[in-house]
Amino acid sequence: MKKYIILGLLALVIGTMVIVPILKGTATEEETDAAQFSFTNNLETTLNAVVPIEINLQSDEIQQLELIYNDSIFKIWKNPKGKISFLLNASVFGLGVCSISLNSTMKNGEIVTDNRLITVLSDSKPEMWTAEIVTSFPHSALSYTQGLEFNDGVLYEGTAQYGQSIIGKSTLSTGTIDPANSVKLTENYFGEGITVVGNELFQLTWKEQKCFVYEKSSMKLLKEIPYTGEGWGLCNDGTSIIMSDGSERITFRNPTTFSIERVIEVYTNEGPISQLNELEYIDGKIYANIYTTNRIVVIEPSNGKVIALIDGTKIENEGRGLGEVMNGIAHTNGKTYLTGKHWAKMFEVTFKK
Repeated sequence: MKKYIILGLLALVIGTMVIVPILKGTATEEETDAAQFSFTNNLETTLNAVVPIEINLQSDEIQQLELIYNDSIFKIWKNPKGKISFLLNASVFGLGVCSISLNSTMKNGEIVTDNRLITVLSDSKPEMWTAEIVTSFPHSALSYTQGLEFNDGVLYEGTAQYGQSIIGKSTLSTGTIDPANSVKLTENYFGEGITVVGNELFQLTWKEQKCFVYEKSSMKLLKEIPYTGEGWGLCNDGTSIIMSDGSERITFRNPTTFSIERVIEVYTNEGPISQLNELEYIDGKIYANIYTTNRIVVIEPSNGKVIALIDGTKIENEGRGLGEVMNGIAHTNGKTYLTGKHWAKMFEVTFKK
């Protein structure tokens, strides 16, 4: 009896030694029977750098190979063989995280995909600037400032909090919003960033996914536009509406349809800058408050590169008082103005490197 048990155990061990390698070999073949990137981890590079990419072809049954970068087909190979090498300009979509994939269409019709990510950082450190006070003006401490913008010599301000959100024309010398030229949102809306394009004044809402559009002179509500996600800051470059959502992403939208035209991600040489809040477009650059901080970031709109970080400590020390974070940037006639949430002052400022 013991003899049969021993023989049975030997057979089981031998069978395991034979079957397991076969199974492992089969699994390996399934994982590598198409095209694969030669690198196993995700890649990190810098703006305008050219990245060498190598692709290993594990099968002669590949009928077509597609390289897909950020949902765009970059290259196609017919009946590829051996190893493929090429150079990729990884910054073609600007800064941030992009997906890169290989789609192998096999002769039997099966499609096998290999996916990676590429992170594109800025190729230089941002300059460090400080905000210096030129002069100060009164500002209503009741205003939880979310949006601030001059247009045709008129200062428009949008404030927040549920039940307290107002948008209207403000007076620089008094810091108050004119009740006769303002609109108060119903208590279920939390007002956010504002901007003026042509004769229309736009106002975002925080989580309600709705943009209100007013006739700028009469403050008459013209329309309501839905969008997806949170609304934080707004500005415009004269052609597109520029919108932040609290992340490192900035979205460019069509002012007529509010449809998305393009998206950039805001990065330094070290990584993303998130919490982007109130926006202003000044001399071809985007200026953005970084929420919960006393800093402003200066952004290249073509690719999201951070050009400068502005330290607003002097402004905050002078203006915050019992208020909250610095928020609100407006520019007109070569002058820039800053304020904050529930601040009793607004400042004309200059930026010093």
